[in-house]
Amino acid sequence: MEKIPVIHVGIQFKESIEFTLHGAHTSNAGIALNGRYKVKRVKGGLELSNGHDRISLPSGSLIKPQDNDAFFTLHDVTIGINFHWERDEDQSFKGALKLLVDKDLINAINVLPVEDYLMSVISSEMSATSSLELLKAHAVISRSWLLAQIQKNENIKQKNDEYQSVFESDTEFIKWYDREDHHHFDVCADDHCQRYQGITRANTPEVVKAVRATWGEVLLYDDAICDARFSKCCGGMVEQFENVWEPVNHPYLQAFVDNERNPEGFKLDLKKEDNAEKWMRGAPVAYCNTNDHAVLCQVLNDYDQETNDFYRWKVSYTQKEVSELLAKRTGIDFGIIQDMVPVERGDSGRLIKLKIIGDKKTMVIGKELEIRKALSESHLYSSAFIIEKSETNGEINFTLVGAGWGHGVGLCQIGAAVMGAKGYDYNAILMHYFRGAELKRKY
Repeated sequence: MEKIPVIHVGIQFKESIEFTLHGAHTSNAGIALNGRYKVKRVKGGLELSNGHDRISLPSGSLIKPQDNDAFFTLHDVTIGINFHWERDEDQSFKGALKLLVDKDLINAINVLPVEDYLMSVISSEMSATSSLELLKAHAVISRSWLLAQIQKNENIKQKNDEYQSVFESDTEFIKWYDREDHHHFDVCADDHCQRYQGITRANTPEVVKAVRATWGEVLLYDDAICDARFSKCCGGMVEQFENVWEPVNHPYLQAFVDNERNPEGFKLDLKKEDNAEKWMRGAPVAYCNTNDHAVLCQVLNDYDQETNDFYRWKVSYTQKEVSELLAKRTGIDFGIIQDMVPVERGDSGRLIKLKIIGDKKTMVIGKELEIRKALSESHLYSSAFIIEKSETNGEINFTLVGAGWGHGVGLCQIGAAVMGAKGYDYNAILMHYFRGAELKRKY
């Protein structure tokens, strides 16, 4: 059996950072530290001050706890970056604190064993009161995703390839957002990777039980760890990996209806506009089509429950609003927006490419997250939407009628919660969302 991996999680990135060390800690230079500190950049590295002492440390210094009860708190950590519930909060962490300078910002990085990380991720991504089978399923996919990303990063470094995720021309801007921009740590702590809030969000006995019950278990396909993705709500149809991220086909991340049988009255080729429109205006039967508050509370933390729209939703803009929004969010001067036209859809109806027609410029943008970022002050719930145009007093109005919350690839958290409530065990949940994969214990 392999050893339990130790991982580096990027938490905070600021010009100066304040933290409190609870219990005895020591830097890797042997300096004893305890209490509250402010760290700032100085020539040659970092300076820690606590109001009376100033301590110089080189960039990349590691501050380690000296007993099992010691932990550290980072103050004013931004969570939900660019989402509707973005806010700052103090967060506490077990393990070591690494401080380094990168591009004029101080990076605060938590170094800890992967199983300790998972305790927090499961509690941060969803309610710690979720059903045991759902928690076990999430432990497996979170562990699998993390270890797959570390392996992917190592492969990129070994090949010495420059990872490309942007394709740009005069008429097209296509970009996908993955975790390839993290150079000094394995994953970040926000929704860009997996939501991780240390020990701030309490681990319940059920979370501890779920991690221990699946200790070291990962999803495998052809002996490789699966890049196991998940999102809040697929909207009734799970999306295919390459329609959202890099053009690589993973056989275990394919498109299918989030149910045991196809819903009646719908044509499921959602790449076609007519079929996509009927799908998004309708409410097809699916695991994730639920208003059961007890089930939703398992997946949606307090700030996620600030909205009740996720399976089907609407957003409306005036012509002036959408013109200003697109200019602000893309940095492109389209002028006055005349139209938005779907160019290409994925299997779930999510837009891969969208043509934006302005009186100054016409441009095709994609992939799904680029579209979501362009058409909202934070993020649209998903890129699975159709566009309604109407006119009032000579001005065009645009209404987006959409489905789902998130990219829709892999496990649908709300759908999985419903499956757990229906009595499915974690293996059945995993095999529903990651078809052809198998479970195996790595350590």
